Amino acid sequence: MPKLTIDGREIEVEAGTTVLQACEALGIEIPRFCYHERLSIAGNCRMCLVEQEKAPKPIASCAMPVMDNMVIHTDTPAVKKAREGVMEFLLINHPLDCPICDQGGECDLQDQAMGYGRGQSRFHENKRAVKDKYIGPLVKTIMTRCIHCTRCIRFSTEVAGIEEMGAVGRGEDMQITTYLEKAMISEMQGNVIDLCPVGALTSRPYAFSARPWELRKTETVDVMDALGSSIRVDARGTEVMRVLPRTNDDVNEEWISDKTRFACDGLRRQRLDTPYVRRDGKLKPATWNEAFAAVAARIGDLPGEKIAAIAGDLCDAESMLALKDLLTALGSGNLDCRQDGAKLDPGARASWLFNSTIAGIEEADALLLIGTNPRKEAAVLNARIRKRYLAGGFKVASIGPKVDLTYAHEDLGNDPALIGRIADGTHAFAEVLKGAKKPMIVLGMGALARPDGAAILAAAKALADACNVVQDGWNGFNVLHTAAARVGGLELGFVPAAGGRDLAGIFDAAQKGEVEAVFLLGADEIDTARLGKAFVIYQGSHGDAGAHRADVILPGAAYTEKDGTYVNLEGRAQRGRRAVLPPGEAREDWTILRALSEVLGKTLPYDSLGQLRAKLAETAPCFAAVDKLAPAAWTDFGAAAALATTPFATPIADFYLTNPIARASSTMAECSAVAAGVKSEKATGTHG
Repeated sequence: MPKLTIDGREIEVEAGTTVLQACEALGIEIPRFCYHERLSIAGNCRMCLVEQEKAPKPIASCAMPVMDNMVIHTDTPAVKKAREGVMEFLLINHPLDCPICDQGGECDLQDQAMGYGRGQSRFHENKRAVKDKYIGPLVKTIMTRCIHCTRCIRFSTEVAGIEEMGAVGRGEDMQITTYLEKAMISEMQGNVIDLCPVGALTSRPYAFSARPWELRKTETVDVMDALGSSIRVDARGTEVMRVLPRTNDDVNEEWISDKTRFACDGLRRQRLDTPYVRRDGKLKPATWNEAFAAVAARIGDLPGEKIAAIAGDLCDAESMLALKDLLTALGSGNLDCRQDGAKLDPGARASWLFNSTIAGIEEADALLLIGTNPRKEAAVLNARIRKRYLAGGFKVASIGPKVDLTYAHEDLGNDPALIGRIADGTHAFAEVLKGAKKPMIVLGMGALARPDGAAILAAAKALADACNVVQDGWNGFNVLHTAAARVGGLELGFVPAAGGRDLAGIFDAAQKGEVEAVFLLGADEIDTARLGKAFVIYQGSHGDAGAHRADVILPGAAYTEKDGTYVNLEGRAQRGRRAVLPPGEAREDWTILRALSEVLGKTLPYDSLGQLRAKLAETAPCFAAVDKLAPAAWTDFGAAAALATTPFATPIADFYLTNPIARASSTMAECSAVAAGVKSEKATGTHG
């Protein structure tokens, strides 16, 4: 390990470390614009210049690897003068836009100009101007501000895996643009807003909405997919203004998907803010007492077997436990959290977890995808797979519909029988899995949410056993969920009790009149026509499919409006925190169920969130160890049977419109139209 001296202090670092990283290890701040720790080194802004003894000129510390006996100075007059000169050059063409720039208050150029600039300019010629580019409905461009750090290009190419941004021209004529100035087609393009060190790339939906110092910041977790990305919700008053990522190396690093970032305008639209009761065939506003009385009048005398409950994709664990306890008190075991009908085995925890963990993807050396498109189902997880692919020595194959995964993979076909052929060694990819030290299988809802899903699950388990996917210290069997609530529901047992009905059973019984009342806890992705003439109580935040079918609506809180626990696909329990209050008469979901239980004469045994969370911790160990992971035992699961010949189908038809919040978002609607090939009305030539 090389040793070097920085500002008179000796330090020993690993080989390959750059001078900039060595300086930061000592707590010495080095200014930079182009360097980013998760992107390749460009070395083109020169702001990080430092002095090296015996070197003929200052060196770019971001691109210089350390060497033994190197002596570095970061605070000499020469370094100060070099940085002032670089800053002066950067500001030659930069417009005086700070008062109207959305980056104001969060701008690296502002901060470093104050800390390292001269305070005046010697440049009196005309500044150059660059036409703004239209790159889609999400990212707004003001390209005259661009300082050519190329972070956006490197992110698009390396992390997002879309080679759509680049530089044209040379010198002062250089411009950053998408090729042919078309909209970017990436599920993660919004991250370039965070990466841009100036105001050249900003959020189009958020433009001119607020200043950062006006906003109240709340650290919470995302529910737009099952990844559980760490996010920060910025709110002003009762309105969520924007969603930003938080760094969490175990889950999302520092990226989030565009749906996570931009669907927040859906929190303001189509909201349920007062209870409704259906009278004379029409839903009419009611008081809470009237809504509870209507529920009690209809289900108060029903035997338990005639009552059922279905939990949706965005539910927190507290509300699902409260609903489960209420149904148990009513004598019903008819409940299910798998509203897509996925044939997951509730008795085997390893059968529904992402067992290798998200960070464990970087240790794998072979991957088989079965019935899944991670780019659409979990865009940030797909970026982690791409990161592993770029490191080399990683073979990927897919069984299912042809998809663009942003990395090279072998398309094996769309025949479920391929699972058995790989397991018995008659397919060539079996040798790849068997020859790998840490092979992975990722099983998607496209394979499990079908009538033979249990047989697919058993076949995948047999494949994992045959190809050494599960070994001492490594479990490469993974299930990729599409719903934030799914793993939490399975952990706490929101599945049919002994003798109870699952989703298909509830539908069949409702059509036959054997189930007469159904609770829908935010369940909007189901075919409500299959509920027959059942009395439907819908509890949720938006007027979506479930609310249209309901006989009684109980307005609940969205994920930004309540304190809730969510379990991501790894089995990691995470706490979501309230950023704003629910609108109107809407209330937190568990409190609604607690109040309803009292009216029904089945009072639930908790009066506070703390008491409810104590019950959660008793129900499943993962809720007692927030942000921790517990490995699952490898046991038998699934139901061995002949596989259907039906090809796998993708579980997500439109990435941007997968839940009620996203469907209420005008931004997501515009993104959906652009992705479908309908040009945005805002695109006019080269202007955004």
